[in-house]
Amino acid sequence: MLGGLTGWHLLALVIIILLLFGAAKLPALAKSVGQSARVFKGEMKAMKEDDATSVTPSTPAASGVSPTAAPVDPGVDTKP
Repeated sequence: MLGGLTGWHLLALVIIILLLFGAAKLPALAKSVGQSARVFKGEMKAMKEDDATSVTPSTPAASGVSPTAAPVDPGVDTKP
């Protein structure tokens, strides 16, 4: 069970947490952890959606760029 933790270990852990934080602060702590997890989950979902929409096409024709077009160097004056 959970890497060798028994019921007694978990009970001792709960008692130590109660002593450290106090019973009055535990609901606020749990709420804070829940909100943080929710924000993290939302950000991960947004990152996955961004990755899915920002995938570049693998062929130049699909992107609308002509494969024979020469790249333009912005430092070179092309006007006569």
